[in-house]
Amino acid sequence: MRPSYALALVVASLLAAGPALAQAPATLAASPFFLAPPAPPNVPPTPLDDSNNGFHPIFNGTSLDGWEGDSRYWRVENGEIVGEVTPATLLKQNNFLIWRGGMPANFELKAEFKLTGGNSGINYRSEEIRGTKYLLRGYQADIDATDRYTGQNYEERRRTFLAMRGNISYIATGQKPAIIASLGTADELKAFIKNGDWNSYHLIIRGNVLIHILNGHVMSEVIDDDTANRKMSGLIGVQVHVGGPMKVEFRNFLLKELP
Repeated sequence: MRPSYALALVVASLLAAGPALAQAPATLAASPFFLAPPAPPNVPPTPLDDSNNGFHPIFNGTSLDGWEGDSRYWRVENGEIVGEVTPATLLKQNNFLIWRGGMPANFELKAEFKLTGGNSGINYRSEEIRGTKYLLRGYQADIDATDRYTGQNYEERRRTFLAMRGNISYIATGQKPAIIASLGTADELKAFIKNGDWNSYHLIIRGNVLIHILNGHVMSEVIDDDTANRKMSGLIGVQVHVGGPMKVEFRNFLLKELP
């Protein structure tokens, strides 16, 4: 198109719009984008949906079918997975009940827990340690009876503390986890934990982002770019811990795999 012809088209368009522009507010006519279409309406996010759509149970509520562990420590009782250490069965190393239904990579996991004494956790993207039995190494959504660690991301038998409760951490290859933002203080978030009662964990694990939500509140987040040490898929398991007698109960284990 010749420049003179293109200019003529622009002038013709402006002349045709003249009456409308004369009636437009001065601020609009003065805008360099006054011929642009109007902006779309603002659309807020949808409300919280706690319907568990897309999730499926990985514990049937009646037996440990699909799970593997030491029957001295793990059983089903009243529709719950129960892990218990007694004075007669004290541990020399941590012990896990392992889900054998797959090795999820990207997923959401929900579970309710109640802890009486001691320490526990939900492991994910984990691996069994060669030469041992019922011992996992990997990411853990931590649980402890004093609520010092509950909500944090602890990597069992590898890099240990990845994000304490209240922290968003970034991990570069070969570097220690670095705090990059705060979700609130550990004590502020502790107020949402129901000590000695039922609590709800919701883990969102996708790519290099690991989010721990407890009772509807984000407790910790890890952005793991440590390609030498991170794991992108693995086993799910629950833990009883070395130390004194303890009891942990789990129910409503739900999994939704993500793209």
